[in-house]
Amino acid sequence: MYLKNAIRDSIKLRKKTSLYKRNINTFIDLIFKTLTKKKKVFICGNGGSAAEAQHLAAEFLVRLNPNVNRKPFPIISLAQDVSTITACSNDYKFEELFSRNLEGMANIGDLLICLSTSGNSKNIIKVLKKAKKIGITSLSLLGNNGGKSKKFTDHSIIVKSKNTALIQEEHLFLGHLILNEVEKKLLRLMQ
Repeated sequence: MYLKNAIRDSIKLRKKTSLYKRNINTFIDLIFKTLTKKKKVFICGNGGSAAEAQHLAAEFLVRLNPNVNRKPFPIISLAQDVSTITACSNDYKFEELFSRNLEGMANIGDLLICLSTSGNSKNIIKVLKKAKKIGITSLSLLGNNGGKSKKFTDHSIIVKSKNTALIQEEHLFLGHLILNEVEKKLLRLMQ
């Protein structure tokens, strides 16, 4: 019974993806425009969302689709490495981690993508505020009701669920969907 319920809940949430179509198209367009202007995309999240952020960054730095050999595109995780994470947490505060890294590497015209199942992580809110200060457009994949982050991000997709695992599954699905479409547009441009 538990397996049937888990599958049902996952399918139910996935069927709602079409509700985000306009926002999905906005994400695709903004990422595409950023990369065609030779600017960078930064991505971040905490815990499982950090793993997803690194996963999606690797898809564009290395390869998204097995039969597509193309140049790498700069999608960079702000959860750099253990040394940076522990140094920032020790010398400043953990909530400074993403905003400090963004400030050190970003330029006007770059783009920020945040992943947060609650939308209330202090380091996510802080990096969204830093992006505004620098003049960087922000996109967020959020969960629950979007939390506090929804008022600081420029564009968001809010997965209406309280189940963290389901939200993360949907965020990864959306990330792959969006990056696949961005890659198609970039490949057409390079031909």
